[in-house]
Amino acid sequence: MGAGHGHGLGHSHGHGLGHAHGAARPTGHAGARYRARLAAAFGLTAAFFVVELVAGLVSGSLALLSDAGHMAADMVALGAALAATMIAPRPDRTGRRTFGSYRVEIFASALAVLIMLGMGVYVLVEAAGRLGGGSSPATGTMLAVGALGLAVNLVALVLLRDGSQESLAVRGAYLEVLADAAGSVGVIAAALLIRATGSPVWDLVVAVAIAVFIVVRAVALGRQVLRVLAQHAPEGVDPAAVTTELAGIDRVEEVHDLHLWTLTSGMDVGTVHLVVREDAEHAAVLDAARRILRDGHGVEHVTVQIETAGRAGCHELGW
Repeated sequence: MGAGHGHGLGHSHGHGLGHAHGAARPTGHAGARYRARLAAAFGLTAAFFVVELVAGLVSGSLALLSDAGHMAADMVALGAALAATMIAPRPDRTGRRTFGSYRVEIFASALAVLIMLGMGVYVLVEAAGRLGGGSSPATGTMLAVGALGLAVNLVALVLLRDGSQESLAVRGAYLEVLADAAGSVGVIAAALLIRATGSPVWDLVVAVAIAVFIVVRAVALGRQVLRVLAQHAPEGVDPAAVTTELAGIDRVEEVHDLHLWTLTSGMDVGTVHLVVREDAEHAAVLDAARRILRDGHGVEHVTVQIETAGRAGCHELGW
């Protein structure tokens, strides 16, 4: 048995293990690169949450209260994402977490999903309870706070936009802020419609619209989180196509035990066993496999085990 790092190393006994790092796309923990921006967005959101909560209670607007609740969800999502970027890169000192703490980011995203769903359901239930009654809320307060909230959210969106393309935790926070920006627009629209029509029903209509928007966004993010936790193949990577390409490497006779999954945002992982002919040059096979997985499909961390045809190979697993 031989082990290699990078290009890999063959061995005369017919078994080799190759290990490759690196990828065509950015490497490392994606969320950590946006820690400062997450911190700034968190500070803005926390400050405005207090303002909106007080304004919602004073004005009696369900739309404002629902948006304040969503702002609270923003705070948790941003805080969890920020904590994840700080915890995930830390080295494991217990020796038990062989993949480190990178999955913390995914759990932070899952927390954001639960909060978004909870807030959406709460607003829908509260709106149903107010049907057919209630006084008209203070539209002046709604307009002022809605406009200020929109400005705060737009700044936060600019801060998080780039990171949302790389990190699932940052994407969760970005979607939270995006939904809240839509909520601020809804609050402004509700205030204008109440002034124009004199009917407080618009406050409920906008509150329900915000809640539905929150739930739809939560479901979309939740599906992404579940894909990672269920260890599906990375998005955009076709395991069947990867198997075909690996089988096409010179002197490779069989490909089995191919596993591809995402550890956390920006960290795709893969393992595979290749059965080769006796005259195969292991280093060349490992190098070719690395190019296919890393350069061709963006799988950053690759482990390849080589087995010689006709000799005792690995024990076939039943799962």
